[in-house]
Amino acid sequence: MHLSTDPTDPQNQEIYALWDQLAEFSVADGDTALTHLMSALRTMLSARNVLWGVVVRLPSPKRADPLLGWRPRLVRVLDPIPVVAASVQKQYDTLWSDKVDLSQILSMSGDEPFRVRLLFEALPPAWFEGEHYRRHYLDVGFADSISVRIALNDDVRIRLFVFRDAQAPRFTAQDGQRLGFVMRALRWFHREQLLSHGLLIANAPLTPAERKVLLALLNGHAEKEIAQRLDQSPNTTHFHVKSIYAKFGVRNRAALAALWLGKLR
Repeated sequence: MHLSTDPTDPQNQEIYALWDQLAEFSVADGDTALTHLMSALRTMLSARNVLWGVVVRLPSPKRADPLLGWRPRLVRVLDPIPVVAASVQKQYDTLWSDKVDLSQILSMSGDEPFRVRLLFEALPPAWFEGEHYRRHYLDVGFADSISVRIALNDDVRIRLFVFRDAQAPRFTAQDGQRLGFVMRALRWFHREQLLSHGLLIANAPLTPAERKVLLALLNGHAEKEIAQRLDQSPNTTHFHVKSIYAKFGVRNRAALAALWLGKLR
């Protein structure tokens, strides 16, 4: 069964509505927009939870690195209940060790700019009898997933996972096509997400304090107002603004905003 391309199809109308909704969020509301996307995907695919993450390729991966230099930089979980958060943290830590799982190796392999994978198609039957599946799926209430990988450039990728529990049917090829259809049109959205964290174009990632100032700048607030909103001294706010400009290689707010419109570099 193939995904319908009929624009009057109710399922397609739902996807178009989601795209329009995401376009309505300001760049300063990126976190809220990301939550909206993940929540919509959970509903759309009758899922249990959704994870969105950013992986970057380290400039000097260790010799014979099974992950080819790719490591996580940022992770967001729609419903980060303690057992899920602990599982995500454990997997995050494992990626920096020598005990990476086959599923993690396969997820980092290949150079396709866009890829959708069904868990039960990507991995051999024996994997589902192993510790990783038990610990990071069954023990936290998951049984199946679809993953999407989007390359934003040679060294930065978006990873998205949609999970179902054991009471739900397995994801189908049509589910994968539908998720792929949603995500393929959202490279602009993920680019904005990464820009807001300084992960796509800045010389160094933004600190949490700098990110708060950045979002306020993009929302049109003056430095004095930002200082008041964030309970900072004007000098501290000005220091953060200068640091943000330096990291993004710009000289003023207009040039900073132009990055989101794709007018620089």
